[in-house]
Amino acid sequence: MTQRALDSSGEQTPGSSRPTMIDAGAELDPVHPMEPPPARRPDGLSTAEVAERVARGEVNDVPVRSSRSVTEIVRANVFTRFNLIIGVLWVIMLFVAPIQDSLFGFVIVANTGIGIIQEWRAKKTLDSLAVIGEAKPTVRRDGVAAEISTSEIVLGDLVELGPGDKVVVDGTVSEADSLEIDESLLTGEADPVIKRAGDPVMSGSFVVAGGGAFTATKVGREAYAAQLAEEASRFTLVHSELRSGISTILKYVTWMMVPTAIGLIISQLVVKDNNFKESVARTVGGIVPMIPEGLVLLTSVAFAIGVVRLGRKQCLVQELPAIEGLARVDVVCLDKTGTLTEGGMDVTEVRPLNGSDEAYVTQVLRTFGSSDPRPNASLQAIIDAYPASGGDALPASDGDALPASGGDAGSWTVTDAMPFSSARKYSGAAFTEADGTDSVWLLGAPDVLLSEGDATLTEIEQLNEQGLRVLLLARAEGELDAPGAAAGAAPTALVVLEQRLRPDAGDTLAYFADQNVATKVISGDNAVSVGAVAGKLGLAGAENTLDARRLPTDPDEMATAMEENAVFGRVTPQQKRDMVAALQSRGHTVAMTGDGVNDVLALKDADIGVSMGSGSEATRAVAQIVLLNNSFATLPSVVAEGRRVIGNITRVATLFLTKTVYSVLLAILVVCFQVEYPFLPRHLTLLSTLTIGVPAFFLALAPNKERAQPHFVRRVMRYAIPSGVIAAAATFATYLVARHYYSGEGALEAETSAATLTLFLVSMWVLAIIARPYTWWRVGLVAAMGLGFLIVLVVPWLQDFFALKLVGAPMPWTAVGIAVAAAALLEFTWRWVGRRFGM
Repeated sequence: MTQRALDSSGEQTPGSSRPTMIDAGAELDPVHPMEPPPARRPDGLSTAEVAERVARGEVNDVPVRSSRSVTEIVRANVFTRFNLIIGVLWVIMLFVAPIQDSLFGFVIVANTGIGIIQEWRAKKTLDSLAVIGEAKPTVRRDGVAAEISTSEIVLGDLVELGPGDKVVVDGTVSEADSLEIDESLLTGEADPVIKRAGDPVMSGSFVVAGGGAFTATKVGREAYAAQLAEEASRFTLVHSELRSGISTILKYVTWMMVPTAIGLIISQLVVKDNNFKESVARTVGGIVPMIPEGLVLLTSVAFAIGVVRLGRKQCLVQELPAIEGLARVDVVCLDKTGTLTEGGMDVTEVRPLNGSDEAYVTQVLRTFGSSDPRPNASLQAIIDAYPASGGDALPASDGDALPASGGDAGSWTVTDAMPFSSARKYSGAAFTEADGTDSVWLLGAPDVLLSEGDATLTEIEQLNEQGLRVLLLARAEGELDAPGAAAGAAPTALVVLEQRLRPDAGDTLAYFADQNVATKVISGDNAVSVGAVAGKLGLAGAENTLDARRLPTDPDEMATAMEENAVFGRVTPQQKRDMVAALQSRGHTVAMTGDGVNDVLALKDADIGVSMGSGSEATRAVAQIVLLNNSFATLPSVVAEGRRVIGNITRVATLFLTKTVYSVLLAILVVCFQVEYPFLPRHLTLLSTLTIGVPAFFLALAPNKERAQPHFVRRVMRYAIPSGVIAAAATFATYLVARHYYSGEGALEAETSAATLTLFLVSMWVLAIIARPYTWWRVGLVAAMGLGFLIVLVVPWLQDFFALKLVGAPMPWTAVGIAVAAAALLEFTWRWVGRRFGM
């Protein structure tokens, strides 16, 4: 199994492991009563034993879903508070009024169906992407290691572990080779825990260094992280400012609607002595438009379509509000390797130091490469440059020295090995050379292994300024695992590596700069080297570099340093977490990208965590967004999708809530003036369809690059309240004038038609304002809605169907005049609000 490993200078490189979707909370404090350590089974279970356990049901069969079930989707879209209200009113109307007064019910049915279909499409997209990104742990059975699905693990399986691997079930360590596991996502403890044979491991933790294997002791729903996995991987719209804002609005609407509706019912059924059925129809006509039922639907549809669009770009959205969250981001923290650069590297030069023999250095590097069964990117580059001619050599196990193979290396043996750790910044190996001499070697960051002021650092600095990565091979004194093993190590050679830049990284950095999103490169590598790489890609401020070892520990001072610099090197995993917190303390919305185990803590704490698909299982487990195609260039698409959703929903929410405001005010005015409600349900169904429903659907899905702004509810209501007040006042003014103008039989229908004309024209002007800035299709959309209303007014059978007929010339022109005055007031009000509060 190809693993995602840490490289020798603090960065990480991608492999091919797949994500699992467990989001364990750091506040949890699990207790694992472990079974007695099983007998060591180096070959794992046999096929027969696996079959026996499957038959007993001892399988890790926890359903890990990336979306709601079809039943849940239908239930969530059908059984809503407002669907219940409208459903009751619809049934009443079917009994007391013509079918055209019940059209609002059919519209709700259609809208609900659209919502179900769109969310079902999003479910299919998420499910297919989740299968692509599923974790494939390596399990040893019959002595053979193979990747299997997490759900195929059985009790007693021997699961192999390497750097970046996630512990997918609970178990007991059977084999440990300098195995260090981070349990911070479960216990809150940031320091990795060294594990030895017999120690327990918990599902949800991950490997930060070393390797080994563990025997599964708890699978399925008994495993600690099983419930977390199921909950964290659901298709959800919660914890979203947009969603919570709409819920707040609907709560206020409910409070307004209930007393207003009661007053309207009393007014139309008791105070006015009218035809009972028509009174019921006009009462329902006053209640239905108060409900912005389409707003919730449209939000769900917009998010669902966003998931489908991003899914086509191989972007897995594990938590749906991440689409919205990334659109609000103003600082993006990037991990260099795997984000700005590709995973692979090439050895361009080896420079012996202090008179070292080049052939001897080559032999050391060749043997060093054979010491790690899971080489990281830096070590893999060395292996590629100095390959062994035979099979791979393995590090010592249980004190037995294993021969390194190939050429002269056959007479060298590896007696001990120390895997890379992002905290140490180096790895190590101990050899017995051909002449029997024992030697201990370290390979890692030069500025960590060398003392400050060493003359070699000047030479290294020059290489770093060219964007090259430099590792130091040093010979240590004493034992490999002795405290302070690096102290006094003798520099032997510099290994110069060239990193491969991602061809699309420069364009992506330019996009963020154009969108006023600050970019911070946070790396475990040398700061100067990272700055040189960022400079090649055109990052603004790439020359402002800072070695994180000199970073202030005070959060406020750290935040200042973060804002003043763009590139940070030699950053430890804990520092990455602290840097994210420092930026957040200044009010920044922070996105963190990464693909390795040293990014996990920062990814989890960031507002939005973005992981590469080929990154470690741990990073993909905590990230809200996983770029399955490993392309940093996909991020602009995610940002654009989020901005489209937020910006467009803010626009159309104003349409819906304008209708709610004028409906409530019209009902109040009707009650106060003791007059018939001017509209039948069919009139408001027509108006809602032409001025809100159809245009809102197109506007919600249109491109929108506006940067997302906070305070959704406040911004929407600043426009919706004055717009609704103006629309209600103009409409009721026309209605009162028409009541004095018309008399006799058919007067109420003529008054309704005049009031409908005014309300339509004012609503059209609200739509025209919201549709800005104009494009050809936006102008066409507004014009088409106007044309639709004109057709209703001139086609006789549509006049009869909608009970709309303009009588005479003076009153219709008066209605138009009032609407024009209202439109002018609307324009002034919107401009004043825009200047006063900003768009």
